[in-house]
Amino acid sequence: MKMAWAIADIPPQTGRVALVTGATSGLGLETARALAGAGARVILAARTEVKAAQAVANITRTVPNAALSFEKLDLSSLASVREAARRISGQYASLDLLVNNAGVMAIPHRTLTEDGFETQFASNFLGHFALTRHLLAMLCAAPAARVVTLGSLAARAGAIAFDDPQLARGYTPWRAYSQSKLACVMFAIELGRRAKAAGWRLVSAASHPGWSVTNLQTVGPQMGLNRPSLASIGMRLFEPVLAQSAAAGALPTLFAATAPGVSNGDYVGPDGLGGLKGAPVLVTPPVGVLNEANGRRLWDMAETLSGLAA
Repeated sequence: MKMAWAIADIPPQTGRVALVTGATSGLGLETARALAGAGARVILAARTEVKAAQAVANITRTVPNAALSFEKLDLSSLASVREAARRISGQYASLDLLVNNAGVMAIPHRTLTEDGFETQFASNFLGHFALTRHLLAMLCAAPAARVVTLGSLAARAGAIAFDDPQLARGYTPWRAYSQSKLACVMFAIELGRRAKAAGWRLVSAASHPGWSVTNLQTVGPQMGLNRPSLASIGMRLFEPVLAQSAAAGALPTLFAATAPGVSNGDYVGPDGLGGLKGAPVLVTPPVGVLNEANGRRLWDMAETLSGLAA
């Protein structure tokens, strides 16, 4: 009987440079820990140096010789994304792995970023799109680069409002989150199509963590509130039965990032009932994700919004 894929199955990553967004807690922290444990030099991209220092201390307790560095990055700001990419490009000749992990979830009230974009759309999708575009030359300079972009089970309920992506009409917390995560998966698959067509030495895959216990379930739903939200209370009630740990939730991302045989457009998630938890396996993307016309349309829209259109 074949054993489930685990951290011990990660191939040696010595000599590889990896960038993980949202690497100070939850899935990002566990992803960075596992990659560092396999020998990669890991760049922890986060908004504050204090939290990054705490993450470094956390990782080095279990991986004493971890090669870690901090990069200041606020994905809700296109200027911050641009400057972070510029600094990274000045430090490294190539980038072997980009993990687009950071995210916010189910913000109760519609808020806008400094660039005028709905916060979940900007932080979860548009910022990662822009970061990947800015780092594309570095990725293509690596001998076998991978980009892994995190989706979510919520992407199944998502729809891209091409005529109103900032949801100025009809905003709800979960509609915005589902749209942003569907966009992430569509972006990963479209990047894979373009990499294959152009002959880039790049694999773009997506992953989702099932239901994993992280602070994502509390921070977003409580933004702007002075009390726990009903959504966060409900999720905490069912976590012991339906959810898995952050370390287990990071396995699909680590599989997509390192396992041999992963191809452009692959989607990795847990194999348990409903995809909530379990061992990482290839899973079927959400309905509509493979529509090439919509993939191109989303890419074009993101280029325009991020100021990266040719």
